[in-house]
Amino acid sequence: MKIDILTLFPHMFDNFLTESIIGRAINKNLVTINIHNIRDYSTDPHKKVDDYPFGGGRGMVLMPQPVFDAVANLKTSDSFVILMTPQGELFKQKKAYELSFKKHLIIICGHYEGFDERIRSLADLELSIGDYILTGGELASQVITDSIVRLIDGVIAKESHLNDSFNNNLLDYPVYTKPVDYNGMKVPDVLLSGHHQNIEKWRHEQSVIRTKKRRPDLLGDD
Repeated sequence: MKIDILTLFPHMFDNFLTESIIGRAINKNLVTINIHNIRDYSTDPHKKVDDYPFGGGRGMVLMPQPVFDAVANLKTSDSFVILMTPQGELFKQKKAYELSFKKHLIIICGHYEGFDERIRSLADLELSIGDYILTGGELASQVITDSIVRLIDGVIAKESHLNDSFNNNLLDYPVYTKPVDYNGMKVPDVLLSGHHQNIEKWRHEQSVIRTKKRRPDLLGDD
């Protein structure tokens, strides 16, 4: 997979690309992630990328020209363009799986007070990571990139993400490690039994119980 991210603040991605699972996936050539400075595509002599909104209002708006030219330069027949915006579809695990099969993602990070409405015409999908406002789309793009990359074959063991929270609309079951007894809090006996069928049954039951308690909305979500 190849991911191109368009941003006004490329240095926000420095550590993101070198640490943990993302860094290992890049080093293993399982994914290529390129960060592009939108200013590099500006035709303005001063590399201006924003201006005041028509009709008045506070803040600055991202201009269409640099973004259109950037996408045109990067886009191929395999490209799928994502626009990060709080007005977009709420990002969920199901969407992460769908996007993990794309060959090429182009992610556009908005900033300032928003972007020229015509930029929306470039997007195949608009995404939001939650009902709150960030200063820009950079952090949101990192969230979805991390969520997608970990699902690519070879990045992590398949069994690791098959049991993730939100698969089958259930939260993950409780997990324990050594010691068996810590300050009077003991590991459930079933996990020590070696009876795999009973363990799987217990884990499923615990997932259902936890979901009903913490996220009952998921049980009515198809």
